[in-house]
Amino acid sequence: MAVALALIAAAIFALGTVLQQRVAMTAADHEATRPLFMLRLARNPTWLLGIAATGVGFLFHAAALGVGELAVVQPVLALTLVFALPLGARLSHQRIEAIDVRASMLLMFALAAFLAISNPAPGIEEPSGGRWLVFGGSLVLLSALLIWRGANRRPALKATLAGTAAGVLFGLHGALTKGAVEQLDSPILAQLGRWELYAFVLVGLAALGVSQIALQAGDLPPAIATESIASPLIGVLLGIALFEESLHEDGSGKLLTVVSLGAMAAGIALLAQRQSRGGAP
Repeated sequence: MAVALALIAAAIFALGTVLQQRVAMTAADHEATRPLFMLRLARNPTWLLGIAATGVGFLFHAAALGVGELAVVQPVLALTLVFALPLGARLSHQRIEAIDVRASMLLMFALAAFLAISNPAPGIEEPSGGRWLVFGGSLVLLSALLIWRGANRRPALKATLAGTAAGVLFGLHGALTKGAVEQLDSPILAQLGRWELYAFVLVGLAALGVSQIALQAGDLPPAIATESIASPLIGVLLGIALFEESLHEDGSGKLLTVVSLGAMAAGIALLAQRQSRGGAP
């Protein structure tokens, strides 16, 4: 059930991302770093439709995290890129090449192997505040550094660095979502008094804002590919480090799951190598 929900989320996320990119790529570079950049984008109905699609995708993502482990659900979302390529070709006139098909097949086979090999064990429901501070703070600082390094760079490099930063934040947001879902049975007033709720909102907004910077660069493959690599990898790491989840019980099984994750990253990296030649209509 968790995998099926995550697959639906990935498909809807792909639609939302392509719609957002269609609008964001029309903005100038200096606009993308302004604090009110998203308000400028919000004037466009197509971008708002993309945000609405992302919101629907998030509901499926949260449902998947409610019944499955973070270390399994996040890698499935890597298929967002596979779904986004044909949608980008249709909606933004971006060309699909033979390498895209081969890389997509590698990614899907690697994901299938990962899901078949992994034997996840559930972890704890509520990590300690100290762990959240160490891992969450480090990831936020890493994202800020990547955004700074990508400012005013050529489009492909800017999309790569900002996309990676967005993926790191989305991976962290996935962990916060997992924590929030685990607390849904608590009284509403108790939930409002927890810091995790506010961190969940702030990190989600930050991730969305950074993803717009990546999409504004106008190169869809590296923007989504780097995000698709970073988000599941961060999700797996946080699932293990924060929630004490396990991908497999024995050493050989763990090694094979890591190899399959590496093959997934390789497939996404191949997609990132291809530079989109189509522009906005």
